[in-house]
Amino acid sequence: MIVSLTIVRYRKLFVPFALFAMALHRLPMILQDGCTFWKLLGTGLNGTFDLQPDWQQWGLLAVWENREAYDRFAARSWVSKWWKTLAKEQWTILCRPLQSHGKWDGKEPFGKANVKNIDGPVGVLTRATIRTSRLKNFWSHVDEVANLMTGAPGYITSIGVGEAPVYRQATFSVWESAEQMKAFAYGSREHAEVIKKTRSEDWYSEELFARFKILESIGGINGKDPLEAILNTKDK
Repeated sequence: MIVSLTIVRYRKLFVPFALFAMALHRLPMILQDGCTFWKLLGTGLNGTFDLQPDWQQWGLLAVWENREAYDRFAARSWVSKWWKTLAKEQWTILCRPLQSHGKWDGKEPFGKANVKNIDGPVGVLTRATIRTSRLKNFWSHVDEVANLMTGAPGYITSIGVGEAPVYRQATFSVWESAEQMKAFAYGSREHAEVIKKTRSEDWYSEELFARFKILESIGGINGKDPLEAILNTKDK
C-alpha cells in the first residue's frame, strides 16, 4: 500500500477551473485502476486547520494498491494531465502507513498497520468531522495548537486540508522523527489539555489519526520542495 498526498497550486486566472475540478475529477478517480480510497481536498492558508481557504491551492489524498498503480496515475490519468496543463506547481508526498486509528467516512483507508519502531521523517494525518454543537470549542483552540506545533522541535511543515468548510478538517504534518512528534503530541501540557477536551466534550462525530513513513517528495510548492533537505540528509 502506498499513500499519496498531492497539492496543486493554480494560477489566479485558473481558480474557476480549480473549483470545477472538485466535481469533475470525481468520476475519473472512481474509475482509477489500483486506487482503493481517495479524497479531493481544499486547503487552508496557514498550514493547519483554517477558516480561510486558499482558492489557488487544492489537494488529493489517495491510497494505492502499490507504487505501480500510483505511477500509472501520475503518468497517464486524466486528472494528472489536467494538473500539468492548468496548475503552476505540483507537490506530491508518497508515504507508507505505519499506524492508523479511527475511520474516515466509515472506512479504515490505511488498514490496521501498527509499526512501532520508526526511523527517519514521519508524516501525521489528523482528521475529524466536528459536531455542529462543538464548532466554537474547536475553532477557539486552533491558533493555540498551530502556534505550538510550528514552534516545536522537529517540525518541518504542515498542510491544512478539508473536504468541506468549517466542519470536515484535516492536517498533514511532517516531522524529523517519531520521537520529536511524540514529544509535541504528548509532552506539551497545552496540547495535552486540548486533546483532553476533545474527549471530555465530545467534539468529533468521527476522527482518524494516522502516522506514515515518508518515502519520497516529488515537485514543490511555493517555489521549493519543503522536504528536500531532510530527505537528502537522511539519504546521505
